[in-house]
Amino acid sequence: MKSQPHLASGWNTSKIPDQKGKRYLITGGNSGLGFECAKALVAKGAHVTITTRSEIKGVAAMLGTGAQAYLELDLANLASIRKVAATIAEPFNVVFLNAGLMVPPFSRTVDGFESQIGTNFLGHFAFAGLIEKYVTDRWVVTTSFAHRIGNFGDQTKAEIRDRCNGVGRYSPWASYGDSKLADLIFVNELERRRVARGYGAIPLAAHPGWSHTNLMKAQATTNLVSRLSEAVAGKIAQSPAQGSLPLLCAATLPGITHTALLGPDKYFELKGSPKFTHGKALAYDQGLATNLWQVAEELTGVAWDNSPHA
Repeated sequence: MKSQPHLASGWNTSKIPDQKGKRYLITGGNSGLGFECAKALVAKGAHVTITTRSEIKGVAAMLGTGAQAYLELDLANLASIRKVAATIAEPFNVVFLNAGLMVPPFSRTVDGFESQIGTNFLGHFAFAGLIEKYVTDRWVVTTSFAHRIGNFGDQTKAEIRDRCNGVGRYSPWASYGDSKLADLIFVNELERRRVARGYGAIPLAAHPGWSHTNLMKAQATTNLVSRLSEAVAGKIAQSPAQGSLPLLCAATLPGITHTALLGPDKYFELKGSPKFTHGKALAYDQGLATNLWQVAEELTGVAWDNSPHA
């Protein structure tokens, strides 16, 4: 496979090329990584649309980032996903699949999925499948170094289905790891399908390292370990702006021709500037990828090759 382009050490937003004429869509653009990505891209001349779960958050985020538009999208609700996808009529160069939840108490989405994998993976899987026709250049999917604790058990479709449906013992961190492993598996399987079936946009993954975002602040209310983690993060984790750099690099670095994972370059990928890296071996397992994709199509009702936008 052709090598990736050179990525200079210390890459930052000053390296982003002029983005005039480029159109971006960012899920979860009202806070954290998505907010920082929107700001940086608008500053370079891009047209940016963000998604939020309410009008109030959407308007506030537009004012804060300079984004030109927002969409009210609830990734925990398939009806909302289909409604918003049906409004997409113009192409985007790059779509960030970024919104998510992190280690909440057990809950279910509107459609009965465990909330983390339902939002972080299944919601994005469905939304992306419905708008695939309108994405021309790249997908940027936010994963996490916590994908390394994900596993999907025996990796059968039955086990994957149970985890998506919240069947069995719930562990907030284990479920979060599964959801972020699913995101990375999705990126790698989408690359295989892009090559085989002619999908247009290159799928890329990025993780922010240890970044002190609103996700971390929200999960601090769940248990003592989470509260301690939040307290430490407030002292030593990197900022959301720094954490957004791998995502922005994935979206804008010229010359990327095939899928990749980007993450921070220092302290075991917890902090630093973007670099090309690799996920755990399971993220590249084609058998698991096939099972996960089939279960995702079954549960969401979105078959990529048969969707209205395919």
